[in-house]
Amino acid sequence: MPASRTRHLCSVAAALVLTVAGPATAASAAASDAPDLREVLFVGNNWDGTADVIKSSGDFAKVGRVNVIPDKDQRMAEINADPIKWIYFMAIRNSVGEGHDQFADDMYSTPDGTSVVVSRPSFADVVSIDLATGRVNWRFPVSGYRADHMAVSPDGTRVAVSASTANTVHVLDITTGKQLGSFATGDKPHENIFTRDGKYIWNMAIGDVNTALDDPAWDWTKGDRHITVVDATTYKQVKVIDMRQRLDAIGLKDFSDAVRPAVFSPDESKLYFQVSFFNGFLEYDVATDKITRVKTLPKNPATSEDRTTWVNDSRHHGISMSPDGAKLCVAGTMDDYATVVDRATLQEGPLVTTSKPYWATVSGDGKDCIVSESGADQVTAIDFATGRKVTSVPVGDHPQRVRLGHVHTGWTGPTGS
Repeated sequence: MPASRTRHLCSVAAALVLTVAGPATAASAAASDAPDLREVLFVGNNWDGTADVIKSSGDFAKVGRVNVIPDKDQRMAEINADPIKWIYFMAIRNSVGEGHDQFADDMYSTPDGTSVVVSRPSFADVVSIDLATGRVNWRFPVSGYRADHMAVSPDGTRVAVSASTANTVHVLDITTGKQLGSFATGDKPHENIFTRDGKYIWNMAIGDVNTALDDPAWDWTKGDRHITVVDATTYKQVKVIDMRQRLDAIGLKDFSDAVRPAVFSPDESKLYFQVSFFNGFLEYDVATDKITRVKTLPKNPATSEDRTTWVNDSRHHGISMSPDGAKLCVAGTMDDYATVVDRATLQEGPLVTTSKPYWATVSGDGKDCIVSESGADQVTAIDFATGRKVTSVPVGDHPQRVRLGHVHTGWTGPTGS
C-alpha cells in the first residue's frame, strides 16, 4: 500500500477514536498527543478570584496559580456606574455568596493548553485568560446578571454556560468567545452535561435556592425546575424531564425536584443525581424514564435540621463516578464528609471527614475522587478502591469546581501575574 494512503487511513482511524471517546477524555486525548502539554487539575477558588493548578494525579502538588479577575477594577467601575448591576452584585454577595463575592465558579482549559475559560458569577460573564500572560483574551457577558456552571464539549471546542437569572444557556466557541447558540431552560439553570458523543446537552434548572421557604409544604414556591435536553448542533429542545412526576410516582412527594450535580454511567443508560435538601442521591433510568433506586446516606448528628441553615438549599452537592463505572463518590456538603459508594450494591464506604465539600471529580489517572473542601480551603483525594483518604492539598479561598485540563509543560504560572 502506498505510504500516502497508509498515512490517510491512520488519520481516519485516529479521528474515529476521538469521535467515540468519553466526555472527559476526548479533548484530553487530543491534547495529550501534543508532547508539550501536561495534564493538570484546575481548582476554582470562588471567593478570592483565583484558580490553583495542581498535578492531576500522584501527590497533587501545586503547579501554579492564575488570577481570573485581572480586570477587576474595570468590572467594578461598570457595576458601580449601573444601579441595577450594583443591586444584583450585592444580592449575589449577600445570598448565594454567603457574604462574599463569587469570582470563579467553573473553568476549562482550551485543547491547546494556552488559555483557561472561567465563568464569573458576580461579574455575570465568561472570560478567557491567557495562561502565559495572565491577560484576558476575550469576555462574554451572559444574559441577565449571573453566570454559573459550565460544560465543555467532548472535542473541547465549545463551552456551555448557565446564565442563572436569565433562564438561558449560552454555548460559546472556546477559542474566540463567539456565541454559537443558546437555549431556554427552567428557572435558575445550574449544571450542564454534554453527552459523550457530543450530540446533546442536558441542563438542570434548580429554581430559587435563596428563599427561606424550605419546608416541603412550600416547595411549589421554588420555581419551574426541570431538566432540559437540547440538540447540541441546533440548540433546539429535544426533551423536558420533570422529576416531580417521577418522584411522586415512587412516593417521594416530600422530595425536592431540584436536580443538583449529576453524573452519567459510562454507557449513559443511568443518571445519578442529587436533589435539594437530601442526604443521598437517586438513580434514573434513561430508557424507561423512571427513578429506579434511591440511596440515603448517613446524616451527621452535628448538622442542624433547620433547612434554612443549609447553603443554597444543598445538603449534599457533588457527585462523580470512577471511569469503570463501579464506584460513585459523593460530597456530603452540609454533613462534612465525602464517601465512595459501590454502584452495584449502593453500599457506602468510610465517611471521610471533610469541611463543607462542594464538588467531586476524578483524578487524571482515574484512581482517586477529588473533592473540594470549601470550608478548609483545600482539595482532598480519596482512593476509589479503598474509600480512604490519600492526601489533602491547600488551595485558595472557598474552592468549588475542580476540572481536568492542560497547560504547557514547564508552566508554573502567568508571567504577567
